[in-house]
Amino acid sequence: MTQVINKLISGCVMIAMLSVAYVANAGNSDRAGQAGATELLINPWARSSGWNGINVSNAHGMEAQFSNVAGVAFTKKTEVNFTYTNWLKGADVKINAIGLSQKVGESGALALSVVSLNFGDILVTTTDLPEGGVGNYTPQFINIGLSYAKAFSNSIYGGMTIKVISESISDAKAQGVAFDAGIQYVTGYNEDRDNLKFGISLKNVGTPMSFSGDGFSFRSDPPTTQDYQLTIEQRSATYELPSLVAIGAAYDFEFGEDHRLTLAAAFTSNSFTYDQFGGGVEYAFKEMFAARIGYLNEKDISNDDLSLTALNGLSAGLSVDVPIGKSGRKFGVDYSYRGTRVFDGSHSIGVRLTL
Repeated sequence: MTQVINKLISGCVMIAMLSVAYVANAGNSDRAGQAGATELLINPWARSSGWNGINVSNAHGMEAQFSNVAGVAFTKKTEVNFTYTNWLKGADVKINAIGLSQKVGESGALALSVVSLNFGDILVTTTDLPEGGVGNYTPQFINIGLSYAKAFSNSIYGGMTIKVISESISDAKAQGVAFDAGIQYVTGYNEDRDNLKFGISLKNVGTPMSFSGDGFSFRSDPPTTQDYQLTIEQRSATYELPSLVAIGAAYDFEFGEDHRLTLAAAFTSNSFTYDQFGGGVEYAFKEMFAARIGYLNEKDISNDDLSLTALNGLSAGLSVDVPIGKSGRKFGVDYSYRGTRVFDGSHSIGVRLTL
């Protein structure tokens, strides 16, 4: 069984590498807005979103499932993570994410996550009652991810994720499946020399999705004078998933045993919108306190009239990790802020338990 899993991981790594050129050339700004399930592009975790998810090369543990699944292989034993996000504050969109990663065997790790978007109650309107008055409905967007990552050597780590996507309202729903794959390369053969890191991640590759349900049907009179009605069902157009390739690098500067400064950069090639380039820095003291800041740039991001995103590219975050006894267990609290051109930014707060 282990050999089969290793072959699957190796195959996905090769696919990710071979797909870089294809996806990098597939980006087309004229296709912006044509993809669906764009909630897959929202980083639901507080720690990595503090520098806009540019830690493609050095994401470790449970949160690496979003940035680069290969980093899940760095799970030491067990990690539990819960994050709450007030997305675009003022828009009444809330995101809850819970995840668990578990080391299996000598060099592998499994991760499971559930991400749920809450849009609040929305008025039910009809052509006869455009102002509502017949109740509310609540959209439900849920993404479930299952990952396996493995250390192939002291330097090479790889992983893959299968994601189930569900989007629904009261009378229509869409479901789909997507795959992620990633690799990380760490230089050196011991912790003292592992300062330079590279990573590549292929995300959101899957089949097209479409909506179906009673919301696409309506009653109509027949073209004759007979006394009955017809139920006519319309077909929903399909939409593609927002696939992308991210490539990143990071370097750790060690100042004594207590201080670490990490510089990171990443390039993201999106299939359905502008490409992005970002950079960031993280400072850590004794790996108990960390502060980070990042900037993610894309074409026209500072132009209110032409920008295709509500974000302004700036992000910042803080993390505090408190040891629990002498067993290596830790309890952590993370916070991140992502700036926006409209609304009042996006705020995430999370708690982590490392066993």
